[in-house]
Amino acid sequence: MTVRAYIGIGSNLNDPVAQVKEAFDELEVLPDSLLAARSSLYRSKPMGPPDQPDYVNAVAALDTLLSAPELLQALQRIEVMQGRERTAQKWEARILDLDLLLYGTRVLDNPGLKLPHPGLHERDFVIIPLAEVAGNLNIPGKGLLSTLIGSVENHSLRKLVTG
Repeated sequence: MTVRAYIGIGSNLNDPVAQVKEAFDELEVLPDSLLAARSSLYRSKPMGPPDQPDYVNAVAALDTLLSAPELLQALQRIEVMQGRERTAQKWEARILDLDLLLYGTRVLDNPGLKLPHPGLHERDFVIIPLAEVAGNLNIPGKGLLSTLIGSVENHSLRKLVTG
């Protein structure tokens, strides 16, 4: 049985718009999965050190037969394929960041996988593109996207017009 998963996509290095578009392309050919929707691209200020470039963010809706851990592994393979190098530093500049935001209505709190993704409900660069592809989805334990959007601080998020 397929599960609707939502993937957060972000990049602020090596042509971020191209990195995000390539990530969409890779999600489109993911085995046992169907890319159901892709949001617009958005530019946002970095959450981490301010001396890094702005991010380009988006969200993908994916219908998948993969389990949540299998999907997370596939996302990490895509990151590595596009040049991501993982370090211990949090919120650093990166070529590609793919986050498993939601996996159906599943709630998990495992060391390597937390669902819904922690902080999802507080980040305009996640919930605004998520609402674009998911409508007024109810985030388990957090509430409706429309309510969350109304309560989140906007950190100069800007929708990009891309070709």
